[in-house]
Amino acid sequence: MANNSYDSNAIEVLSGLDPVKKRPGMYTDTSNPNHLIQEVLDNSVDEALSGHCTNIKISLLRDGFIQVSDDGRGMPVDEHPEHKVSGVELILCKLHAGAKFSGDDYSFSGGLHGVGVSVVNALSDELEVRVKRDSKEHLITFNNGDKASELAEVGEVGLRNSGTTIKFKPNPKYFETNEVQVKQLKHLLKAKAVLCPGLTIDFHDEKKSEKVKWFFEDGLKSYLEESADGVELVLADSIVCSKKADIQELEFVINWSLRLPKDKLNETYVNLIPTLQGGSHLNGFKSGLLDALKEFCEYRNLLPKGLKINAEDVLSNAIFIVSSKLQNPQFAGQTKERLDSKDHMSFVSNSTKDILSIWLNTHTEEGERIAELAIMSAQTRAKVSNIVERKKSFRGPALPGKLSDCNSQDLNETELFLVEGDSAGGSAKQARERSFQAIMPLRGKILNTWDLESAEIIKSQEIKNLSTAIGVLPGNNDLSSLRYGKICILADADSDGLHIATLLCALFLRHYRSLVQEGRIYISMPPLYRIDCGKDVLYALDNTQRDQIVEEFKNKKGKPKINIQRFKGLGEMNPPQLRETVMDPDTRQLVQLSISPTDNANSMMDLLLSKKNAPARKEWLERKGALAKI
Repeated sequence: MANNSYDSNAIEVLSGLDPVKKRPGMYTDTSNPNHLIQEVLDNSVDEALSGHCTNIKISLLRDGFIQVSDDGRGMPVDEHPEHKVSGVELILCKLHAGAKFSGDDYSFSGGLHGVGVSVVNALSDELEVRVKRDSKEHLITFNNGDKASELAEVGEVGLRNSGTTIKFKPNPKYFETNEVQVKQLKHLLKAKAVLCPGLTIDFHDEKKSEKVKWFFEDGLKSYLEESADGVELVLADSIVCSKKADIQELEFVINWSLRLPKDKLNETYVNLIPTLQGGSHLNGFKSGLLDALKEFCEYRNLLPKGLKINAEDVLSNAIFIVSSKLQNPQFAGQTKERLDSKDHMSFVSNSTKDILSIWLNTHTEEGERIAELAIMSAQTRAKVSNIVERKKSFRGPALPGKLSDCNSQDLNETELFLVEGDSAGGSAKQARERSFQAIMPLRGKILNTWDLESAEIIKSQEIKNLSTAIGVLPGNNDLSSLRYGKICILADADSDGLHIATLLCALFLRHYRSLVQEGRIYISMPPLYRIDCGKDVLYALDNTQRDQIVEEFKNKKGKPKINIQRFKGLGEMNPPQLRETVMDPDTRQLVQLSISPTDNANSMMDLLLSKKNAPARKEWLERKGALAKI
């Protein structure tokens, strides 16, 4: 609980790189160091986009260091006129310092906020920068974000030999694991090479003695066809677009298939930065596709009477890559996972429609096959919608099972909590905000759906009730009938609760992937402990947090009495406690369930839940079981 005393002495000003060290999760992904590598890599790629770099090398060294080198112009080494330090020191030590704000030095760039490499410096044990520029080689070093040695000339190089090499060792205290996720990194490096034709990217993993080189002349088309290897595509030649304007560009490639793999290719990029949550360029792409196909269908009378297709119908069987380039893109946050540049949407939409309209009218037979796939998707969606509506009218206001519905129908605010057990469900009903929060108690562990088809799992009454409540049937990508904007898994903080949460995550990943991709699935983080010290009350998610809180309380004057309560389950919490810790948007903690083309979610779920992987699971448990903390 906060101190009642509040005056000027309580105001703290963070300077230099302290904000990053204090709250690293606001600046980077703290699950592993991959995002640090991406921040350094993006600066090198920006040099390539501007025509000053043709080679980038990434090395994972045996001693835990990571090295990224390029043959660009090299960071500035002259003194900044205002700050009186070298350009390279300013870039590494000061937040929001960079050459990409005005657009004068870089037409298109990914590093926009000027915090990328300074974040890398702040979160690294050691970091050194070597700059080759103007026939000289310069070196500067840092420890924990602080300058360890001044910038100095350390040698001479050829006049045409220029570039920057950054070598750093991530500080393990800021990351859940200090191991680089190599598979995801290689996927990113390959994508960068695809999206920047003429750029050679070399990767070297010293620990595994692995070397890979990527260089693509054909760009997106070859990338799509390589990714779709083994999948029968509808079009013999994928549709390719390349449209340039004064301050923005669009490239995309798209094809369709009758049978798509679990991990179908649907990637979007802005200035070569992967935008995992899409944004305005993806929305413009969808809008242009839909407008072109609707126009084609209406002109040729292909649509059945009364049937309307939407963008998800057009993309339900599609694989595609969209790459946008624009000056001063507006991202939703520092990790740049979603583009918010509204003006770019109309450019992408109009360009996509023009390209696809011309293509459809010159490839009418193949166009009709694409239209047929969209029509089939729309018809399936219409049938699902009718099923859900009939269930709604049959069930009445109460809907299925023990669902306690909310009053609002606005997806921007409605929330459904899937609560473990009737006891916790009763408390949650009292704790909720009835206007926008709905509660649905679950009967313990649901069916393991990971190896099952969507048509089979609907036979389970629990899953049938759940699907009717959210308004979407398993396996359906159309979310037009979705009843809640957020679906929150609320289970106990013990091992059984984690098991239930894992089974629900598997259900959504396998059978409701569109909900996950739209960022609508969340996992609530209920506390395991309540710690009382006088009038102060704090909650802890786990033993580590409990010990930290107890230690802070012990440091108080007067040796106060500390009481620790361990919750055996959510049912032990009274409604006010439940409201404060897991339901109030101002005080709760939610973790968003998300996936990306580069993660290993499917392989991990296969290992954990697939019946076919029992031997591998046993071996994994024997090897990793001792790491579990009881």
